[in-house]
Order: sequence, then structure tokens, then C-alpha cells
Amino acid sequence: MGLKGLTHPKTAVRGNVLGGLGMLVAVVAVLFEQEILGIGGLLGGLAAGTLIGALFAVRVQMTAMPQLVAIFNGFGGAASALVAAGEYVAVSDHGSGVLVDKASYFASLTAQGMISHHAVESLAIGFAGLVGAATFTGSVIAFAKLQELISGKVYNIPGNQFLTMALTLGSLGMCGYMLVAPSVMLFWLLIAVASVLGIALVLRIGGADMPVVIALLNSLSGIAAAAAGFVLANTSLIIAGSLVGASGVILTVIMCKAMNRSLANVLFGGVAVAAGDQEDIYTGKIKETDADEVAILLDAADRVVFVPGYGMAVAQAQHAVRELTNQLKKRGKTVEFAIHPVAGRMPGHMNVLLAEVDIPYDDLKEMEEINPTFGEVDVAIVLGANDVVNPVARDDPDSPIAGMPIIDVDRARNVIVIKRSLSPGFAGIPNPLFANDNTLMFFGDAKGAIMSANTALEEY
Repeated sequence: MGLKGLTHPKTAVRGNVLGGLGMLVAVVAVLFEQEILGIGGLLGGLAAGTLIGALFAVRVQMTAMPQLVAIFNGFGGAASALVAAGEYVAVSDHGSGVLVDKASYFASLTAQGMISHHAVESLAIGFAGLVGAATFTGSVIAFAKLQELISGKVYNIPGNQFLTMALTLGSLGMCGYMLVAPSVMLFWLLIAVASVLGIALVLRIGGADMPVVIALLNSLSGIAAAAAGFVLANTSLIIAGSLVGASGVILTVIMCKAMNRSLANVLFGGVAVAAGDQEDIYTGKIKETDADEVAILLDAADRVVFVPGYGMAVAQAQHAVRELTNQLKKRGKTVEFAIHPVAGRMPGHMNVLLAEVDIPYDDLKEMEEINPTFGEVDVAIVLGANDVVNPVARDDPDSPIAGMPIIDVDRARNVIVIKRSLSPGFAGIPNPLFANDNTLMFFGDAKGAIMSANTALEEY
């Protein structure tokens, strides 16, 4: 019921509450039934969890959602790894490897006795530890990059691809070897190698690829949970983890398609960064504008489309955008928002920011829906987006971003680009959109620019 509610913004809050309530009932019931904690311990845990959750809810800004999601993914992976570790210690202490209440469960997973119960459980424990540990450390690095505790750049470590492949194959090999000769030392070595693998994978991924990384880590946290379900012989955990894992994989594929790149290229290949010649494209062609001219264009327009990007998130301009949107609608204008799947630093980043300020969900248009109608748009306002509106992806087959789906803002009658400078995006190439005849550059902070345009429109 919780997952179903999360499929639409109108029911998302209810779905979130139902999911949380389900987890509360599950945890309390297990701890109480197994006599793990008394009433005092349960109340203490509830109080601590409530305090932590309340602090997150009150103190974390909507602009910090990507790093919060990243660290939550990490907690999920860590929980699965800890379950695997605890169970492996229990298995080692019991010697035989299979607890009595699991025997019938694992019997159903073995092929007519060809694989022992102990082998199935050892494989599940090893896989849960591997995926959980890699998810945790990878999520911590993603969090650190998004929180700017470390640079969001690509860390090109010498021999990184070889190291990553060696760590991947090595951890899988140890996981398989646990079927033959399981040992506590081998298990902890597997956890250590998997932890380094998570760090190595995410360190070399740049900030612009974070939507793919977060979707992938979300998927891995679900896969780790499903593996933990096999460890615990818990069918519900297997199902829930599989749902999260499968949906995360689908979302990862969507993100990759939106960048016209494969997952392998994101994880191992990076992106070809080109140093374009800005002089040839921009010299003598850039037309600057100000708030008064923007107000004149908006007053004369019938249809206005905002194209939000990471710059809107950095400037926290969503509230100013809402105020301008309200004024435009009062004047009878049609206002829409064109959303690119990889705009921002996590899947749905722009949707979350706009939902925070109560922008109607029906006003948010997916790229495929709005692109064919851009010729009918009077004013398109680009808010801190770059590569996702760069027409060379569509027009130049030799470009580093050739084939990447973009929002066709250049086909609007008038384009206003709000940006601090002419600096390139993650691909490192100039954007001919900035020099188009129908483009006006409004240099400055996105929040300040929108507020000044709104003020000018009120006085117009």
C-alpha cells in the first residue's frame, strides 16, 4: 500500500505514512514477540527514532534532498550487511550452518539435494554482505560529493578501471568461494573488498551523473535487502527488496537513456570532455538583457515555459519562481515547466523542488510531451540548465553529447537564459543556444534574477 501510494504525487504523502506505519508495526512486533526488548527498550527506541526523524524533517532543506536520499540508501545497504554479518557469526557458532526453523525454507531452494542448505545460506550471506557494504561506502561518497565535503569532480585514479574490475571480480570470487570453504576471516575480507569497491566506483563519477548513481544505489540497497531476506528466510523481505531493486534498475535505465549513455559508460568510461572554442561561438553574438526587458516580454506573452536546472537548486530560486508563476497566471498567461529526467543531482530533483512550493503537478511536463510544442512557446526561461538544452546534442553528430535527448528550447520564439556566466556544463563544450538570435542572456543568480523580473513585471 505504501509503494502504491508513492506512484502519484497526490497520494505520495499517504503512501509514505503507510509505509512508515508498516515498518513500525513490523519492528515492534518482532522485537516484542522475540522478547528482544522490554517495554522500556521499545519506548526508548521509538523516542530516539522519532527525535532523529524529526531533526531530519525540520533541518534538512529541500535542496539537500539528493544527499539525504544518498545517505538513506547507504543506511539500507549497511543494515543488510550487518544482518549478513550477524547471521554469519551465528552460523559459525552453530557449526552446522542451518538453524532448525530455516531447514524447510532452504530445502525449497535446493535442487533435489544437489546443493546443501549450508551452501545456499553461505551464498546468500556473502552476496548480502558484498552488495550491502558496496552500497554503504558508495552512498557515503555520493553524500560527501553532494554535500560538497569533497569535490564533485571526477577522480581519475591511475589504473582505476583495472582496479574496479579487479575488486568486482575478486569480491564475486570470494562470495563464490564461501560455498566451498567458508570462514569468518574470508567473510570479513569480502566486506573489506566490497567497501573499497563502493568507494572506487563512486569516486570517479562526476556530479552531473549523480541522478544515475543515486538510482543505482537505490536499486542496490533493495537487492541487498532481498539477499538479507534469503539470509533470514523472510519471504516478505525478499519481495520488498526485489520491488525496490527492480524499480531502481528501471529508473537507472531511464536516467541512462536520458543522457544517451550506457550504465557501463557512466560507471567505467566517464564522459568525453571537450574544450570547445568559445570565442568562435560567442564573440559579438551574446545579447544581454535586464529585468525590465524580461518584464516586457512576459507581459506580451501568452505561453511561458520554465526550464529548471541545477542552477535553480543551488540558488534556491523555487520560491521566487512560484511568485512569478502566480503573477503570470493572474494575467491570464499559460505557465508550464519542462522537466528533463537528469536535471539536477537526483531523479526527480526538479519535481521535488517545485512540489515544495506547491507548483501544480499538471503544470510539470515531461520532455517528450512538451518538445513538439516549443514552436508555440512565446517565452522560454532557462534557469541554470546547460547541457540538457544544448542543441549540438541534436544537430552535431560529432559532439561529445551527440544523441543525448534535450529540451528544444531553441525553437521557442524568445529564450531567456538565466545564468551566472557563459561557463560550459559538465560536458565542457560551448552552448550555441546562448548566441542564438532569439536568445537573451540574463546574467546573475537565479533567485535574484527571477525576483527582479517579478518586481519589474508588477510595476509594468
